[in-house]
Amino acid sequence: MRKLLFILFTIHGSLFNTFAQGEGGPFRAYIYNNEYEVYLKINLYDEDVEVPGQELYGPLPGYLGKKHNSFCWVITAAKINNDKTATLSLINDYGSEDLTATLTVENDSIYILKQEKGSTLKVPKNSKWQKLPKTLEFKRQKE
Repeated sequence: MRKLLFILFTIHGSLFNTFAQGEGGPFRAYIYNNEYEVYLKINLYDEDVEVPGQELYGPLPGYLGKKHNSFCWVITAAKINNDKTATLSLINDYGSEDLTATLTVENDSIYILKQEKGSTLKVPKNSKWQKLPKTLEFKRQKE
């Protein structure tokens, strides 16, 4: 009887851990940069993120958005390289600029987005374009 209870608790614990990890995962997140007021909403696993107000794009791996603004950079393709890094292809919502970036998970809450090649990330701020640095730190948050 003890063995049976031990086996049941072990299986229950294993299933709980599996489901808990499946709900999130490092590349299913809402991450935010306070300094530039930009965020990434991503799901690189299921690629089912829709850009609010721009549903014409359909489901995507994610997008980079600006707080209090509808402008975004759309993630058109994503490749998860390992548990800690992914390569992203982005275009602006006009389709006029594109770039490749690497997203690295530093720990449970810190992500680093590094622009590798292509256009410079720019977002609107006070009716002007604000260039973002080549390397940006994001923190995981709840939506």
